[in-house]
Amino acid sequence: MGKCPDCGEWDALREHVVAHTAEDRHRPLVAPTPDQPVVLPLAEVRPDATRRHPSGLAEFDRVLGGGIVPGSAVLVGGDPGIGKSTLLLQVGHAVASSGRKTIYVTSEESLGQVRLRAARLGAADSPMLAAAQANLDIITHLLQKEAPDVVIVDSIQMVYRPDMTAAPGSATQLRDAAARLIWLAKQMGFALFLVGHVTKEGAIAGPRILEHLVDCVAYFEGDRFHAHRLVRTVKNRFGSTDELGIFEMTDGGLVPVADPSRLFLQEQRTARPGSVILAACEGTRTLLVEVQALCAQSVFGAAKRKATGVDPGRVAMILAVLEKHAGCVLGDQDVFVNVVGGVRVNEPAADLAIALAVYSVLTNRSLPEATVACGELGLGAELRPVHHMRQRLAEAARVGFSRFLSPRLGRDVPPPGAKTIELSTCENLNHALRHLH
Repeated sequence: MGKCPDCGEWDALREHVVAHTAEDRHRPLVAPTPDQPVVLPLAEVRPDATRRHPSGLAEFDRVLGGGIVPGSAVLVGGDPGIGKSTLLLQVGHAVASSGRKTIYVTSEESLGQVRLRAARLGAADSPMLAAAQANLDIITHLLQKEAPDVVIVDSIQMVYRPDMTAAPGSATQLRDAAARLIWLAKQMGFALFLVGHVTKEGAIAGPRILEHLVDCVAYFEGDRFHAHRLVRTVKNRFGSTDELGIFEMTDGGLVPVADPSRLFLQEQRTARPGSVILAACEGTRTLLVEVQALCAQSVFGAAKRKATGVDPGRVAMILAVLEKHAGCVLGDQDVFVNVVGGVRVNEPAADLAIALAVYSVLTNRSLPEATVACGELGLGAELRPVHHMRQRLAEAARVGFSRFLSPRLGRDVPPPGAKTIELSTCENLNHALRHLH
């Protein structure tokens, strides 16, 4: 530029290099005021300091622990194209429509692209503010000026600080950008949502530095070629990490699923070998999912063991118990275990369903129709009780199943909802295998 825009003089601009020190990088963005003491007795902390407000999506509120906490930092990760931007754009529109000031900062897309997505989601007239910016200094200045209630940054990988020599997306830039935004959110009291990229291994990009900084880490799971999406938390300072949110991807965006059991079962009631219905618990939610098994003669030297949706190590242990205590010959069989619908079951209560499915396909027998099973299997083939049996029985009865196969209950009192379902308790695996016909 040859002419100064302020004084109008020509050739008056000179370049000056300003060296930033480490102290400058960590200098507070907002100076503390006298009415904000640094230390405060715990008894004087206001109980409503972490009061939640709804996000507009009931399933997302379930995952967060009841709603959005002011001053919290939430990291949302997932595979490319899974629906992270769609979810947060819907949340931003719902929060802004409720009267809370919301800013959507996109560092990868233009405002025109965001506008097109909003129109597809039915949020073209949303009062939510939007900015296409990746410069961290400009973003922090914008947030200080606007004083929002909710801020969405999509994505944090492209946000950079111009005075740092590291490239955007590097560990140095990620750490500094996330730390400054989170610090500003704590000081100003707005809820911060960060979108993080996922590596080929399925972890959020960066050496877990973002997961240590934020208050909540939510993973967006599911197959892009299927309609449903799963949101689960692996870290949550304001709630449980066992909750699971289930959505269905439609032309109008993500829709919360009110009855996930029927979605995963798809009215499947026909008994067939290699298929067992499992009553699984995810936090306070009970899901009925189908566990399938397939055994095929191995044509190579070593038999294959493939598991989808369950722990492969757990499956290997169950196969060993079947060989030792049930007389199954699996050394020359390729064994495949799958949980239908893309759901992942991590609890030991799936042991009995897996064992029944494998034994069923080996013997070409099946459980009676409308039968649900769950239970933990020990190395001695004994069946151990599992938690939340009342909820499991009640959910099976609600969906319409007539028989429940499980270990012995801790109490003789029938759980609520069990009056319409027959409860068959088993001492060990051989006792449970007798129900196959």
